[in-house]
Amino acid sequence: MHLYTELQAVREASISLACADDESISRLLKALADSIEAHCDFLLEENRKDLARMSPEDPKYDRLQLSESRLKGIADDMRKVATLPSPVGEVLSESVRPNGMNIKKVRVPFGVIGIIYEARPNVTFDVFSLCLRSHNACVLKGGKDAACSNLAAIQLIQKQLEEFGFDPHCAVLMPNDHESTEALLKAVGYVDLIIPRGSQGLIQFVRDNAKVPVIETGAGICHCYFDKNGEVEKGAAIVNNAKTRRVSVCNALDCMIIHRERLQDLPLICKDLAKSNVIIYADREAYAHLQEHYPQELLQVAQAEHFGTEFLDYKMSIKTVADIQEALLHIRQYSSKHSESIVTEDEAAKRLFQSQVDAACVYVNVSTAFTDGGQFGFGAEIGISTQKMHARGPMALPELCSYKYLIESDTFAVRNS
Repeated sequence: MHLYTELQAVREASISLACADDESISRLLKALADSIEAHCDFLLEENRKDLARMSPEDPKYDRLQLSESRLKGIADDMRKVATLPSPVGEVLSESVRPNGMNIKKVRVPFGVIGIIYEARPNVTFDVFSLCLRSHNACVLKGGKDAACSNLAAIQLIQKQLEEFGFDPHCAVLMPNDHESTEALLKAVGYVDLIIPRGSQGLIQFVRDNAKVPVIETGAGICHCYFDKNGEVEKGAAIVNNAKTRRVSVCNALDCMIIHRERLQDLPLICKDLAKSNVIIYADREAYAHLQEHYPQELLQVAQAEHFGTEFLDYKMSIKTVADIQEALLHIRQYSSKHSESIVTEDEAAKRLFQSQVDAACVYVNVSTAFTDGGQFGFGAEIGISTQKMHARGPMALPELCSYKYLIESDTFAVRNS
């Protein structure tokens, strides 16, 4: 089938989906979650075919890899989404004009949402669950690295759609080629919104070439500032968790900033990082305080390129600053506006950091690892928006809706001027 014929079929499916029964959608998602667990062996077998083509040393390997526990997590997230109320039809505001017009502003689905993503097979299931719950059809364009995994997932999805009487074109997977990417980016009139998920290069390409509106889910260059009044035990736990919990995700820590007066505490803060073999690129002041206390094979003097880098690996830079203003300046220069954190017990420093840092998620004494739709109580997420238009931070059901005005009159209204 020609690509635009396929996209037209998705558009038609989205029209019927807009008024679908919420209870049927909920039952479908719960059944799909059960199917994911029931077909665990099949999904893992297909995923191993993808893994065999990628080096385990590649930072994307961890994102690509599925496991029984990860599939269970995907299924559990889908069940959570199934229990969440659909935002469609929610009245955002209502007023009655002097001429008798009753005006309601209500949430409505976008219609067709396109997702372009790399080696993240979990995205296939997450996107489908969120799009269906918000009454949107979805067009999925996964990367070739996850071709087998994504195909297996869409087979389960479309089987459940058919079993519950939904058009299988409510979710389609496009071919792994440049032609389909180009078609999706230029699908004006077929696709209402595109959300890219992946590297900075992918996001830049989509933004530069799309004719369809785009919501950016930018790279996560995340910082943690250890303030003059930071508590060492908290700082050590937060830095270690943010860096090592899962290095291949966008909320992982890339740079620790430390107040010069607290450099003597740096060995304690970094102690647990050595257990995970984290390579530290420290500026000269930080290096001097670590060189006798951190494994030499894991410690290097930072170069300019080590700041403003999303490592996606067991690597981290350290920057020494004279005060919080210098820390804010460093973040302003290098942040991707994703997630930033401060460790401090000083109330003035907390408020200054919260008001001055321009990021989707700003944390005080909390690990950046919490930037996640599930952790925010959204069930799952379709991405982390780093822009300011319409959606920012973890995007879930409300962010997959637009709105329209519904106007009625008990009699009738005509305009005479």
